[in-house]
Amino acid sequence: MFYEPDKNNHGLPRNPYKSIVIPRPIGWVSTLSKEGKVNLAPYSQFNNLGYDPPYVMFSASARDDSAQMKDSVRNAIDTGEFVCNMATYDLRDAVNTTSQPHPPGVDEFEIAGLAKEPSQLVKPPRVAASPIHLECRYYSCLMLPGNAPMNTTHVVIGKVIGVHIRDEVIGADGKLDVLKYKPLARLGYLDYTAVERVFTLDMSGPQAEKMRAGMGGEAKGIRPGRRAVG
Repeated sequence: MFYEPDKNNHGLPRNPYKSIVIPRPIGWVSTLSKEGKVNLAPYSQFNNLGYDPPYVMFSASARDDSAQMKDSVRNAIDTGEFVCNMATYDLRDAVNTTSQPHPPGVDEFEIAGLAKEPSQLVKPPRVAASPIHLECRYYSCLMLPGNAPMNTTHVVIGKVIGVHIRDEVIGADGKLDVLKYKPLARLGYLDYTAVERVFTLDMSGPQAEKMRAGMGGEAKGIRPGRRAVG
């Protein structure tokens, strides 16, 4: 089949688009308002941007037909800070609970029964039960016009300035063991998935060694096969 999104002429009972760009990691974003009110909300339009230095992005549609920014977007812009908490399979119900719409100033941590943990470099708290957190400094926001005011999209980009990783999810090989925390991911419709199987594809071709060094995520100054000293 072929369809044009502007014409919405796919002929299916539900729009298939959100089931195409998948699986999408979930940015579980905690922020503070200018008045110090806590907000926590999940966003499936979320991803990593770059590596050295690392940036992340999350995007949110408007709050309603007034095209007002959602709390996470407004807070990140106003205060210049936010935290991305790892959404996991074990925390799926809490992630879902924090997706509920509430008036500004409502603390979703309390609604979901989640304990807070202080951050080190930014003011927004972290989800204590989450195994990984990214403390972020706001970098920029891009507004994408929608076909209706509510579909106006705000893309928030932040520079990652601090990373928390729970020791028990780090394997003996020094790599993160994703099967220990099973990251949650969004599919289309009301569907989700979680990482429960991992396989490796090695580089090949004339520049395999060079590509392997970049893809492997080696620490600065450490070449493959060497161990960090100290």
